[in-house]
Amino acid sequence: MIPRHPWLQRCALGLSVTLLLTACARDREPTLEIRPIQPEAASGYQAKPGWQLQRYAVAAANPLAAEAGRQILQAGGSAVDAAIAVQMVLGLVEPQSSGIGGGAFLLHWNGQRLDAWDGRETAPADADEEMFLNSDGQPMAFIDAVVGGRAVGVPGLVKMLEAAHRSHGRLPWAVLFVPAIELAEQGFAVSPRLHQLLAADAHLRRDPAAASFYYRADGSALPVGHRLRNPALAQVLRGIARHGSAAFYTGAVAQAMVGKVRQHPDNPGRLQLADLQRYQPLRREALCQLWLAQYRVCGFPPPSSGQLTQMQILGLLEQLPVLEQPLEDSRPSAEFLHRYSEAAKLAFADRAQYIADPAFVAPPAGDWRSLLAPAYLKQRAALIGDRSMGTARHGVPGGVPLAWAPQAAQEEYGTSHISIVDAAGNALAMTSSVEQAFGARLLSDGGSGLPGGFLLNNQLTDFALAPRDSEGRPVANRVESGKRPRSSMSPTLVFDGMNGGLLASLGSPGGAGIIHFTGKTLLGLYPWQLDAQRAIDLPNFTNFNGPTVLEKDRFPPSTLEALRAQGHEVGESELPSGLQAIQRTPEGLFGGADPRREGVVVGE
Repeated sequence: MIPRHPWLQRCALGLSVTLLLTACARDREPTLEIRPIQPEAASGYQAKPGWQLQRYAVAAANPLAAEAGRQILQAGGSAVDAAIAVQMVLGLVEPQSSGIGGGAFLLHWNGQRLDAWDGRETAPADADEEMFLNSDGQPMAFIDAVVGGRAVGVPGLVKMLEAAHRSHGRLPWAVLFVPAIELAEQGFAVSPRLHQLLAADAHLRRDPAAASFYYRADGSALPVGHRLRNPALAQVLRGIARHGSAAFYTGAVAQAMVGKVRQHPDNPGRLQLADLQRYQPLRREALCQLWLAQYRVCGFPPPSSGQLTQMQILGLLEQLPVLEQPLEDSRPSAEFLHRYSEAAKLAFADRAQYIADPAFVAPPAGDWRSLLAPAYLKQRAALIGDRSMGTARHGVPGGVPLAWAPQAAQEEYGTSHISIVDAAGNALAMTSSVEQAFGARLLSDGGSGLPGGFLLNNQLTDFALAPRDSEGRPVANRVESGKRPRSSMSPTLVFDGMNGGLLASLGSPGGAGIIHFTGKTLLGLYPWQLDAQRAIDLPNFTNFNGPTVLEKDRFPPSTLEALRAQGHEVGESELPSGLQAIQRTPEGLFGGADPRREGVVVGE
């Protein structure tokens, strides 16, 4: 067993991976030799084979990140150790989605105990419910709120990972940063997806530091294959590796973040050093629900809406008569999509009414599980008929109304997902985010003065921009000092409802669409009996209590016509999920990665 103390006491471990522990002295850092792996050739739809593995598996959104996690597992690390290495690389190679300037939810199973580690950002102490209102009292345009310092919340990722490592880590903290530090110093090839998103973004160039780092002199995005080095991020990560989270939440790195936020020329924010210093991650009780009498599906409680809304939708469908053919030609049928859309409308109406940070908002009927109570789901499912209900109204769980105003619809974005199962059977699902692509479009160099750095989140726009309705009733998810914004992140672990054994780890990016993408995969895995890859491959579909949106060019015209005949407003969109999943099989482990992005599954 590898000892758990600040530095490994041996300079060589007889492992197939080259783990060069030159840190026999405390003033030197460990190094991990990384075999170069190139990301996939293109963004868009790239068929994935699925991966059969036996001992351990890492599913992540970029091959370089997945490989870092694999090497940590091969060196004897735990699932949490691997997740830290994966996440640090993801922040480097796909900065549009996640990183140390953002937050995460981590669901962890050690074979006996299930923990929900909350690293969600918080609103600064000086935040108030009117901070996204214009001088006329109307909400700011979404993108105007996003770009700049105003929407930057206190990042929670680093401190949460440190707390999880304290409980579940095996390798020393510093070792876990080696892959990202080496990649940041040596450079990595810009992937097709990163290039595509850089080219398409209209706002990142407004930050001088980001413009000079991610774009060429003529304003064009760095090309695919360009070797991008990030010395500023390497220095920040080296400090965190040596000194822990204090190197991020205090000192030069913290001061640089605060300066970047508060000194923005057009849209300054309210972040202060004291906000960073007082941030604390939370260890919550996971929210689990028995589904189809066989599966115990576990996810995050509020401030995430993911598990509650996802399981409301699946629970409402379970209340309806059995549908003999939910799939037609390997696609969800029109009748299934009708039922699903109606269930989603009901669930999203409740989401808009009730779900917010539980430190600020009481659950309906005194318990969040009231939204999943069989009697309540049966009552709500009775509203689903043969035709579209249009827009659903929220229900009243337990018959006790609460005086909240429903949150108006607004945009949600972002995130990356990691699923890992280690050789000891520990498993995790972690979804992390900076919210919109490239977050607040602020690149902080950590006070180093070097090129590069990390992007700051815009998570405060996950709060309701309009804090009250026309009658003055407050929205549950309005901005308040120290509050955590509602999220849709849905890291999910599935267990056998009879013997408690782990069955799967899964999750996705995609804003509010995460709920639908993860729910679709659960349907594929269990009632439809598909493997993880085929479940992920299924066409995507969403409804947020309005139009039904189907993945573009994945459904025949007859499906759209049938839905419209039932009164649905129907549209098509790309719906680029980024699902990752690992399932237990009789042969060991089987992993799937979304063909819509660059992710892979690796392991042994």
